[in-house]
Amino acid sequence: MMRFPIVIHKDEGSSYGVTVPDLPGCFSGGATLEEALAAAEEAILSHVEVLLMNGESVPKLRPLEEHQGNEDYADGVWALVDADVSKLSGKSVRVNITLPERVLAIVDEAAKRKGRRGRGIWCERRWGMWGRVNRHIPLEFWFFNTRLRHSFLGSKTELS
Repeated sequence: MMRFPIVIHKDEGSSYGVTVPDLPGCFSGGATLEEALAAAEEAILSHVEVLLMNGESVPKLRPLEEHQGNEDYADGVWALVDADVSKLSGKSVRVNITLPERVLAIVDEAAKRKGRRGRGIWCERRWGMWGRVNRHIPLEFWFFNTRLRHSFLGSKTELS
């Protein structure tokens, strides 16, 4: 678990804006303070995930006091957001799963249509073959959602 300092800004008539000084380019916001804090955690996790996927490391967190001296954040309110970045490691983990034979046949056929090799398609899904998939969506939901189900079953809809 890492504790990230954030600065919250709010101008009259606007939503709350959040900046994460230790992660340049990491911003979020929300209509309420609670939404802004929740969005900040998701923004931090997404930003760190992209850094790790690009082979970069997570920047060292600086003390809150160091950031408070920065004039860019003078009008903001400071808070700390806990983010569990340990689940974002690139470490490979072996898993064994059991699926119905028909599901494997569908996956193999989809891979063949895309010019991919068989069941390696499961790994490619996560890393961009079909675009970014939210890491919080269970595999069962991802696989059986309507758009993909129609694609796998041979309708005219193609996977992007």
